[in-house]
Amino acid sequence: MENFFEWVVQHAEYSHWFLFGAILLAGINIPISVDLLMMFACFLAATIVPQCMWHLYLAVFLGCYLSAALGYWIGRLLGNKLKGYRWFNQLVSEKRIEKVQLFYNKYGFWTLIIGRFIPFGVRNCIFISTGLSRLSFIKFALWDLMACFIWSSLLFYLFFTLGKHLSFDFTYSKKLHFIGISIFSTLVIGLSFWYYRKKKSAI
Repeated sequence: MENFFEWVVQHAEYSHWFLFGAILLAGINIPISVDLLMMFACFLAATIVPQCMWHLYLAVFLGCYLSAALGYWIGRLLGNKLKGYRWFNQLVSEKRIEKVQLFYNKYGFWTLIIGRFIPFGVRNCIFISTGLSRLSFIKFALWDLMACFIWSSLLFYLFFTLGKHLSFDFTYSKKLHFIGISIFSTLVIGLSFWYYRKKKSAI
């Protein structure tokens, strides 16, 4: 990954195309961190090619949106065929599909909003599980359009602002990524616990 970043820096004026392609590969479950690519795009926009800021933002936004659609169609068209493979069952189990369906039925649009902020393969599992559950693609596409816009805009602004003050370091970015996800996970668990307590006390 470090070699990829170095190579992209050397061809920074075309970086939006390279990042767009890398994000699409992540959509078919090739182990590439979309969050690190987002950080890197913001670093490029803030320091090396500020004239390409909007190109980089659109590359991230459209790449993430289309990669989610790829995940959906992998689940919908190939999911049943892939169930015969152990690695796929570990990635998307029947139990996980049921949980995704339950979340969609209960929270609808918010399932994708929260899911967009959870990395480490969980995000792709949600997209593939959505396809397997055969949720309407139009509904999924509209919901994820909003979810992806909120997620990509918020993170791009945050990392772009940080990029103006910090130099990009691969090791440091992984630590920053871990800290950010830890904070978000704590907030999600806290809000879920609060909602559960509130609902229980109302019964």
